[in-house]
Amino acid sequence: MLRSKTRPVFALPDMGQTATNTSIWARTARLWRAYILRQRRRRFLLRAFRKRRDLRILVDNTAQIAKDALLAFVTVRNEAARLPYFLDHHRALGVEHFLFVVNDSTDTTAQLLGNQPDVSVWTTKASYKDARFGMDWLNHLLARYGHGHWCLTLDADELFAFDGDDTTTLTGLAAKLDAQGHTSFGALMVDLYPKGPLDAGHYQPGQDPVEVIPYFDATGYRATYRTDMQNLWLQGGVRDRVFFADRPERAPTLSKVPFVKWNRRYTYVSSTHTLLPRRLNHVYDHPTGALLHTKFLPGIVDKSREEAQRREHFADADVYQAYYRDVIAAPDLWSPSSQRYTGSDQLTALGLITPFAPD
Repeated sequence: MLRSKTRPVFALPDMGQTATNTSIWARTARLWRAYILRQRRRRFLLRAFRKRRDLRILVDNTAQIAKDALLAFVTVRNEAARLPYFLDHHRALGVEHFLFVVNDSTDTTAQLLGNQPDVSVWTTKASYKDARFGMDWLNHLLARYGHGHWCLTLDADELFAFDGDDTTTLTGLAAKLDAQGHTSFGALMVDLYPKGPLDAGHYQPGQDPVEVIPYFDATGYRATYRTDMQNLWLQGGVRDRVFFADRPERAPTLSKVPFVKWNRRYTYVSSTHTLLPRRLNHVYDHPTGALLHTKFLPGIVDKSREEAQRREHFADADVYQAYYRDVIAAPDLWSPSSQRYTGSDQLTALGLITPFAPD
């Protein structure tokens, strides 16, 4: 397997020498900051507990969850086309039970999921935005069902990948992480896209999205260390290149922490980009994976038109209206530097995935 000599994307940027201030004022500031973060975590956990009232159980198969089962948690809306492959992909990786929140769907998403023996389904018509973009609902389910389990928390347009996933399952990945004392695993969102206008092409439910949107940006990623949450903030890729070239600071965040050995005291803060306690965000000093982002499948133009009107997906929705307009125009995202995706070993060779050190 190819191994990259490229500096990994998930690596701390050079921040120079930082003097250590051990004065009483510095220690007091650290203690105060820790107190504020503990209070913030408690507020998020309380929010999640209260938001459980939004959820109505549709199909409850949670009695099947074994003690060491690998679980996946997902919020979806109108994703019936994506879900057959999404389920197959993550079952093949080793997910043993899926817990879905179906939010105000008008297609057959709820029925499709309800017919799966390894899926439990909750439904809600409550506001996705008011539930912190679905994270309050998932934080509640994680606390109730995920405690002590390795858990994947995903969007329906994300396919999890890691170095060696063609020969190793999530069970093997979790065992390696356990052996090294890690409780969280970071991933870079890698946007996949077609060659040609976004409204061209056709996708069949159950089809591998890579067959329809096979290209990605191999370079052009940048990292910033955020001291408040002690996380690495990654930006770049095709959406940065095409839609945010004149305002790169507004480009989407590509760093996530989707695979965590969950504890009921944990909470996601901003989607799956950051968690509390902050030590769970320290994923830049050990192996990382990728989330193949299939947002740009055929149908993205109509979906963007709808979401621009619903205004449920962004805290500062006005900022993203120009983005939606650009997507609705169905541009060609391909460039001569685009690469065709061939597998996780390719991402490892490019430094977009950080592998485990050789034994």
